[in-house]
Amino acid sequence: MTDQTFSRSLDAATGYQELLVPALMEEWAPRVADAARIRQGDRVLDVACGTGVLTREALRRCGPAGAVTGFDLSPEMLAVAARLSPAGVTWRQGSAESLPFADETFDAVVSQFGLMFFPDRVTALREMRRVLVPGGRLAVAVWGSLAETPAYAAEVALVERVAGHEAADALRTPFALGDPERMAELCEQAGIEGARVALHQGRGRFPSVRIMVEVDVRDWLRIVGITLDEGLIETILRESEAALRPYVTADGSVVAFDSPAVLAQATR
Repeated sequence: MTDQTFSRSLDAATGYQELLVPALMEEWAPRVADAARIRQGDRVLDVACGTGVLTREALRRCGPAGAVTGFDLSPEMLAVAARLSPAGVTWRQGSAESLPFADETFDAVVSQFGLMFFPDRVTALREMRRVLVPGGRLAVAVWGSLAETPAYAAEVALVERVAGHEAADALRTPFALGDPERMAELCEQAGIEGARVALHQGRGRFPSVRIMVEVDVRDWLRIVGITLDEGLIETILRESEAALRPYVTADGSVVAFDSPAVLAQATR
């Protein structure tokens, strides 16, 4: 990776932290931490930690007697995470399908909105189970289906019409595991017994339609390797105002919409 490429990716990761995390992910970090029953003194691993919103919540809960590791494939995401949490967390880079940790290392393993992107989801879940101590707790969250998140369904339909299948499919990927039965099957295939899987309601909130869509077509697509022509981006942003108008609050102050997630939790 060249310095220029890293810089562009770092900019995208910064946009992700500044816009997507508060709009969509902050509300889920305490809920996933609750599901994993993180407590004082725990050793915690956050898989696909991104810029560390859940990692920081785990650190707050386990305290100085515990130990928290944030693990992600993206060096740019980890660079932003480390900048936000300069002390108290160990940051490691690598693939979730091959965790570089010994068996039975962690009291709790968590993962928030990363599993959908793994090439081998079953192997990744199996690895998460492997590094848990007996009696350790696992909590994994993925976004609900696109059908249950109609604001994003409207955005994806617009992007497909204007920019084509590749860009639209990249925006569909976060919702690929939104069926609780599918998540339960993955857990079973990974040898995770007795997993409790359920759909939970959440609420997404962006300051404006433009910000909601721009962070996807500029930052998110760049993170997954897709760069749209500037003319296409401007067309999408212009037309999104009408497509997403039903989700703008009555006073016009924010865009607000249902943003459910599927949460799987289990004890080894």
